[in-house]
Amino acid sequence: MKRVLLTLLLLSLCIPAFADQQKPGKGIKVQPARATWNTGFFHEAIVRAGLKELGYNAKKPKELSNPIFYQGLVMGDLDYWTNGWFPMHDGQVPEGFYDKAEKVGYVVKAGGLQGYLVSKKEVEKYDIKSIEDFKRPEVKKAFDADGDGKADLTACPAGWQCEKIISHHLDVYGLEDHINPVKAAYSASMADVLARYKSGQPAFFYTWAPNWTIFKFKPGEDVMWINVPEIKPFTSQASAEERMTVSDVTGAVSNPVKLGFVVADIRIVANKKFLAKNPAAKEFFKLFTIPLADINEQNTKMQDGEKSAKDIQRHAKEWIKKNQKTWDSWLDAARKAAL
Repeated sequence: MKRVLLTLLLLSLCIPAFADQQKPGKGIKVQPARATWNTGFFHEAIVRAGLKELGYNAKKPKELSNPIFYQGLVMGDLDYWTNGWFPMHDGQVPEGFYDKAEKVGYVVKAGGLQGYLVSKKEVEKYDIKSIEDFKRPEVKKAFDADGDGKADLTACPAGWQCEKIISHHLDVYGLEDHINPVKAAYSASMADVLARYKSGQPAFFYTWAPNWTIFKFKPGEDVMWINVPEIKPFTSQASAEERMTVSDVTGAVSNPVKLGFVVADIRIVANKKFLAKNPAAKEFFKLFTIPLADINEQNTKMQDGEKSAKDIQRHAKEWIKKNQKTWDSWLDAARKAAL
């Protein structure tokens, strides 16, 4: 009887230790942020779910523009986000940023494809190879929806880094008198482009991957990636000029294609103090990755109406269940890192 009682006592002492190992983040509050573009919400939700399984009290993310997030991270007001695009965001971080912040892992390595797409029908009809072709009167006229004499390009809202790069392109290629960049809310603008395309009108837009747009507009079937005339990097692109020309892009008018935008790595960026105090979180960040196709698929669900917070949480849970074996291995490695 004494031996049984001793065994039970030892087991009772082990249970709390085991529970702590399973939840190394227990009692620790975490303040994430997320980007203003909804195509980044899915992987943010998955990462936050992982931290919660590790015991962290992960708060609702603050939705911030890139420069505000990076400033907040340096000030210690935020712990991490999953929406770093590099080297694209290098020009938006404050001075001394990397003394206090760190890029961790790769959500999608070389997944941030960006550029200009044109409806395939018009590419073939007008022999469009580059945005330089929008200087031609017949091309401008075909894409002039508002009658101002310029081709209408669905571009990026003010404040986005891509908005600055598009403005740079219009300047250095002498296109300001030929192309009108539409800077309204991106999702709504693209929904309008899709509706007009389905009614037989041409399409001309900037997009990036991951994004629902290249599920709805299939490159090579509906639209084609086009070139910039020559590579002239914007300030923030200068260190990655070689990543602005890309080979073997499906649906491109040429191979390679001069996209004029850097193919970016999507990465988690976190506060160094947070990482140092939370090795479990850091290990999970290092291991987490997601196929670009999975993000595109979920982004399309959002565009089709499944865009509430509950929908996105459900999408995240479905992805975790579908990838349960890999998910569990990430969590196990994160727990071991905390020992």
